[in-house]
Parts: sequence; structure tokens; C-alpha cells
Amino acid sequence: MHKILNILNSIIIVITSSTVAFSKENFFHEALKKYQDKKYEEAKFIFERNIVYNPKDAKTYLYLAKIYNHQDDQRKEENNLETALLIDPSNEEALLMSMKVALKKSNYSKVKTLSETFVKVCNKLCDENDQIQESLKNIEPKNES
Repeated sequence: MHKILNILNSIIIVITSSTVAFSKENFFHEALKKYQDKKYEEAKFIFERNIVYNPKDAKTYLYLAKIYNHQDDQRKEENNLETALLIDPSNEEALLMSMKVALKKSNYSKVKTLSETFVKVCNKLCDENDQIQESLKNIEPKNES
């Protein structure tokens, strides 16, 4: 009898954990589809549910930041970008978005610091950094003697 109970408990644990793992992945993909369909409020709700099951998913925080960018909520965008970068410091998209936010806020020293990190990790978005660096050159005061 004791062996049967142990086997049943093991089966229940396996089924429960596989259901939770499936729901984690399902939440992210469902939210991503809503985001791609420009249903930002629905996507935001589902991404937030995904965080409950998977609090260390940098992609979820990145997409929440993108949603807040669309909603012009810079504070929440920045918070989610910072969280994404805490989890995955080499996330080039989050670094790029953070540079753009810092540029909007005229925080040029932060842009330079983020840019130094970005140059080390960029694969796909390297041209974007060149554009930001060019805009910084236009803003910085020229030393004329």
C-alpha cells in the first residue's frame, strides 16, 4: 500500500510540474502573439502572468518594456529594461532600448556606458549603435580654441 501511494505521488508531481512548464511556455507565446497583433493591454496582462511562473525570463521584461514604450510610460519602460538587463546583461535589444531612453532623458554619460557594453555584445543591431554614437557627436560641445 505504501509503495502504491509513493508511485501515485510521484505521478502527480510529474504531471503537475509538466503542466506548469507547459503553461510557462504557453503564456509567453500567447502574449507574444497578442503583442504582434498590437493587442498591447492583453499582451501586458499575459506577460505579467508569465512573470509569476517564470520571474527570471528577460524576454518577458523586454516585451513589457516595449509595450510601455508604445504606451509612452517611460518610467515603467525603464524599470522593465533594467530588470531585463539584470537578468541578462548581454541582451542587445534591451541595451539598445535603454540607450534610447537615456538619450531622450539627455543622460549622455549613461548612453556612453551602455554603448561600451553594447559594442561588446552586439550581433544584429550594431548599426543602431553607430547611429546613436553619431547623434552624440552632434550633441557634445566642440572644443574650439
